[in-house]
Amino acid sequence: MIERHIGKIIFIILCFIVVLIVINSKFFEKKDTTLIKPQELESEVYSSNKIKDVKYTTKDADGNEYIITATEGEIDYSNTNIIYLTNIKAKIKLIDSEDISITSDYGKYDSGNFDTIFSKNVIINYLNNEITGEYLDFSLERNSLLMTKKVVYTNLENILKADAVEMNLKTKDTKIFMYENQKKVNIKSIN
Repeated sequence: MIERHIGKIIFIILCFIVVLIVINSKFFEKKDTTLIKPQELESEVYSSNKIKDVKYTTKDADGNEYIITATEGEIDYSNTNIIYLTNIKAKIKLIDSEDISITSDYGKYDSGNFDTIFSKNVIINYLNNEITGEYLDFSLERNSLLMTKKVVYTNLENILKADAVEMNLKTKDTKIFMYENQKKVNIKSIN
């Protein structure tokens, strides 16, 4: 008989616990059922790091000015100093010399040290000289330009084809060279 009473008490307690759980889940816990579509989230994140009509200007210790503009820039999330640029135009205004103009389809600008990599259809114009190529490493810290890949250097008298053209911005010294010793720079006279 005592076992029956204990069984009834356990049964009543279990029923009471089940009723409390049901009441708690129905009336007290509100679940947020708002769903964010993955496409919406991606587009918001992706578009937030793009910048239209980018322009950066800086001066070095000697007073030379570097101006770079692009139709679009995209900030690298892993390094916010890096900005990937499209349709670039740059101008280097030198104190003791003529300006240097640079254009390219793409680039990578480091806002921390102002170094810029120009790529695809790179064109440099300086005085009566034009240098074309596919890759240009420009550094204010090193005061240098290094053009590589399909380099063609043209002035009023000659057309030169080489692996690389390097220019010191301070001294204006220019080196035109091939990477392999057995290959020669191709020089063609215009006259």
